[in-house]
Order: sequence, then structure tokens, then C-alpha cells
Amino acid sequence: GVVDLFEMKAYLWRGDELGAKYDITDDIPEDVRPVAEEWREKMIEAIVETDEELMEKYLEGEEISVDELKKALRKATINRELVPMLCGSAFKNKGVQPLLDAVIDFLPSPVDVPPVKGVNPQTGEEEERHASDDEPFCALAFKVMADPYAGQLTYFRVYSGVVKAGDTVLIANKNKKVRVGRILRMHANQREEITEVYAGDIAAAVGIDTTTGDTLSDPNKPIILESMEFPEPVIAMAIEPKTKSDQEKLSQVLNKFMKEDPTFKVSVDPETNQTLIHGMGELHLEIMVDRMKRDITLK
Repeated sequence: GVVDLFEMKAYLWRGDELGAKYDITDDIPEDVRPVAEEWREKMIEAIVETDEELMEKYLEGEEISVDELKKALRKATINRELVPMLCGSAFKNKGVQPLLDAVIDFLPSPVDVPPVKGVNPQTGEEEERHASDDEPFCALAFKVMADPYAGQLTYFRVYSGVVKAGDTVLIANKNKKVRVGRILRMHANQREEITEVYAGDIAAAVGIDTTTGDTLSDPNKPIILESMEFPEPVIAMAIEPKTKSDQEKLSQVLNKFMKEDPTFKVSVDPETNQTLIHGMGELHLEIMVDRMKRDITLK
């Protein structure tokens, strides 16, 4: 388990629930309590150093409430003065719930950060988009995934404006208009179909021909947001299907993988005519080959 230093409560995860269920108790184990009290005091000192009012209360010996501490920590986190740290185990799925609570409590919402900047492709001038539904629509496609049932899914984060299912948007960096057919809100392995998304939302569009890093914008108010830069591959491996009938399927699969993963590249050796896949390391390429064998039944 872990100890919440704000509330001084122990979170105890049940061993057979894979982190899904836990108990919150005031009974902190005696061997842990002195360490928890010591670090709670250090945490409070670090927080009050960023806030003059709380520093005065602290020096005068007044009690500082948990809400006041959390509010000050949120402000310091947004100003990049402090970084909250939480304990947990990804392997055993423990500590996930407090981590998600901390994201809400301490990390900035879209309205807490400066407006996003981009370049107008028509004028070449820099423009801003505030996190408001009233601004022209703009979003960044940050992930592309091939879905066996829905086709290509484009995950995008809306920086400003609103987009509805059926709207036409501009892929600004390619000067290409596309129609947004269906919009999905993703919940891990579940999905919920929605009709529109607003500034600050993250959703997935079905069937849009995009690549990772594309900017989606209002066709009448185009803007190109800063795209992600990816390193060049460092290793290559030759692959070939066992049967000629799989050759065409292999080409389609490799094209999908390149759209999903910008660090994955494909080329043909001009001397041997072999298909080469390029990636960031042996493990990267092994995973890609395993996906071909497992998900797409190639040999």
C-alpha cells in the first residue's frame, strides 16, 4: 500500500483484485508512521515556500488545511516550481486511482495553459488559438491506429473550437479537406459514439486519412500547429513472406504500420530486392514482426 501525506491515510490494495479495489484507512502501520510524518512535514515546507500567505501561517504555527495545501501545490505545479510525486506499481496495477486523482487535482486544465501557437499557411504569420469553443476549430492528430472493425482511427486533441460528426475539416499541413464521419470517445477497450467534441477534448475520428502529427483545422481559418519531430530509425531488418499470396497483404500491413508509427520505415534494397523494415532497435522490430504474425496472420 501507500500513504497519502495530505490526508495521512493508508491505501491498501487487495492482492487478488489486480489493483481494481482498495481500502482507505486511518490505521497507518506503526513502522511506517514516523517516516510518513517526517515526509509530510518536508512536503508542507516545500509547498509553503511557494506561497507567501501560507508561509506566514506556517511560521506563526497556524494550522494549514488540506485544501489550502492542494490549492498551493496546484499553482506551483502549473508554474513549474514543484513536481508532485506518487507511489505505485504499473506491473501490479496499484496506485492508479490516486494518480488519476492527482492529475485532476494538480495538473493544468486546457484553460490554465497559454494559448497554442501555429502558423497560418496562407500568410505565413504566427497565430494563436485559445482554449475556447468560440474560437475557430483546430486540433492535432497525435496517434493513428488501424482498427480491425472501424478501419483507421485518428486520435486527436482539440485545442480550440468545436467539430461535429459530418463536418468537413482541413488537414492544414497537407492542404487537404476531409469529412469527419464518426467520432468516438475511447474508454480503454470500449468506445462511445458521440456527435461533437469541444475545446480541450480528446477523441478518435473514424476513416480519416491522416498521419501522426497532422493539424486538423477550420477550412476557412487554417492554422498549422507545431508537429512532433521523430528520430530517424537506427536499425534495419530484412523480411519476406513465405508465400507469394501474402506479398500484397504484407504491403498493406506495412503501410498501416508506417501511418501508426512515424519511427517505423520501410524500404527496398536495390541490390537484393529485399524488403527492409527500419526501427529504433531490435525490440521495436521484433514487436512489429510479432504483430504481423499474430494480428494479421502473416508468415
